[in-house]
Amino acid sequence: MDKYKNRVEAGKILAQVLSTYEGNQNVLVLALPRGGVPVAFQMAIALKLPLDVFIVRKLGVPGHSELAMGAVAMGGADVFNEDIIRDLQISKEAVQQVIADEQKELNRREIAYRGHRAFPSLKNKTVILVDDGIATGATIRAAVKALKQLEPDKIIIAVPVADQSVCDELEPLVDQLVCPLRPAHFQAVGAWYEDFSQTEDEEVHRLLGKTNLLI
Repeated sequence: MDKYKNRVEAGKILAQVLSTYEGNQNVLVLALPRGGVPVAFQMAIALKLPLDVFIVRKLGVPGHSELAMGAVAMGGADVFNEDIIRDLQISKEAVQQVIADEQKELNRREIAYRGHRAFPSLKNKTVILVDDGIATGATIRAAVKALKQLEPDKIIIAVPVADQSVCDELEPLVDQLVCPLRPAHFQAVGAWYEDFSQTEDEEVHRLLGKTNLLI
C-alpha cells in the first residue's frame, strides 16, 4: 500500500490490526482532534468501543507556526523541543506567549467538543490513542505524558502513517505502537493520503454526535 484513500479507510485498516480489542469494556478510543477524529470514529464503530477526544495543541515557533517547538495537552502536561528553542534563540517570554495562546484554543476546543462533561476515568483501562499521522511527534508525546498521569493500565498509539525514526522514538514510551505505513522519506502526513481535506469542527461534532458519549 503506497497511500490511503482517506481517513475513513485508514481507520478501518487500524481497526483490523487491533481486532483483538473488539467489544472489550476495559478499552477506550481517544482521538486527537481534529484530523484524528474521523480515523478514530471508524475504529470505534468497527471495534464496538467508546470514543472520546483528547486535546493537544502544538506550540509553533513564532513566525514559523508549522515548526513545532513543543506541545500542551489537556491536564496541563507539556513537552518542549529544547534544541529548537535554543538553536533559534526563542526567548522565554515568546515561549510563554505561545503557550498562553494555545492554552486558550485548547480550552475552547474542550468546551466545544466535550461541553462541561467530566473526562472519563482511565485508571486501569487500556487507551488507544489515535491521530491521522505523526510528523515530529511533539503532539503525541505531550498526549502520552498527560495520559500517563491518569494511570491507564496500557497506552496504545494507533496511527496510519509516521516517519520510521519517529516510530522508533515513540515505541519505548507506550505499550504498543500500531503504524502500518512507515516511509523512510516522510515529507508530510498529507502526502500519504489521496484525500487529506481539512477536518472542520462541524465534522468533529457530527461524528462525536453519533456516539453515545458526546454531544
